[in-house]
Amino acid sequence: MHAVLVAEDRSLVWSEVPDPVPHAGEIIIDVHAAALNRADLLQRAGQYPSPPGWPEWMGLEVAGVVSHAPEGSRWKPGERVCALLGGGGYAERVAVPANLALPIPEGLSMVEAAAIPEAFATSYLNICIEGGMKTGETVLIQAGASGLGMAAIQLVKALGGTVMTTVGTEEKADFVRRLGADIVINRTTGDLVSAMEQHPVDIALDCIAGPELGRCIEKMAVGGRWIVIATLGGAMAELDMDWFFRRGIRLIGSTLRSRTPETKAEVLAALERVLWDRFASGSVRPVIYTTLPITRAEEAHGILERRENLGKVVLTVP
Repeated sequence: MHAVLVAEDRSLVWSEVPDPVPHAGEIIIDVHAAALNRADLLQRAGQYPSPPGWPEWMGLEVAGVVSHAPEGSRWKPGERVCALLGGGGYAERVAVPANLALPIPEGLSMVEAAAIPEAFATSYLNICIEGGMKTGETVLIQAGASGLGMAAIQLVKALGGTVMTTVGTEEKADFVRRLGADIVINRTTGDLVSAMEQHPVDIALDCIAGPELGRCIEKMAVGGRWIVIATLGGAMAELDMDWFFRRGIRLIGSTLRSRTPETKAEVLAALERVLWDRFASGSVRPVIYTTLPITRAEEAHGILERRENLGKVVLTVP
């Protein structure tokens, strides 16, 4: 079979690789679509390797057709599934534990389904489990027009919360408003700290961090939960710890990729219970910015690097 490998010069090459061999409890998926995530860019740069046991090539979420399933599995060959991976999705086939796959929601295409597992599971893990979101709370979502932001905004609205989000352009501001965002801060014209003074947030899903984190966290509601999932704005921040502990604020570091397979399976099972009917009804929907053949993965990465996308970029596999 073929997969997208990273060459010595960091270019992406569609290359022949060994076929996956399933371990006990694993299914084989013939991949039809693989969605991109910003973590793929880090992995390509050598900063975020696949966990042990997963292929070395990139790809955290796919949709396709089961070609092999173990005895007693939920799945049968020929069934359409989407799956959460530790790596290996940029390929024609992938082996994955059976409990990390989900049925494709009724009415969704392979491309749409590929955009669900990583983005929506990351949102659910951090907002609902780490953040313990309650109906009526206000949630700050940094980079709301990203693939993750698209999922997180819709999840919070589906669960009865208020969304504050940040974007970088007016086009992206319009996009997140259409998704349901209530308070939108365009970073080129507005100020997040000022917005938080007027609208204290209970939970923050933060992929930016950096120097601004310290000033923002002081404006959280009492008992607030600030969850850092990436440091695109820088790894260093200064915090006023006196303010921090007096207001009972929690600062949480979190990634989905490093969780145990058991934890990931629990998150996916919860996601299926909470959102699958909403996907089928169309009230929640993965938003696709563009699709490209997997042989043009280099071009797809460029879209993420330039932060052009509104929603998800997806690779299709012939």
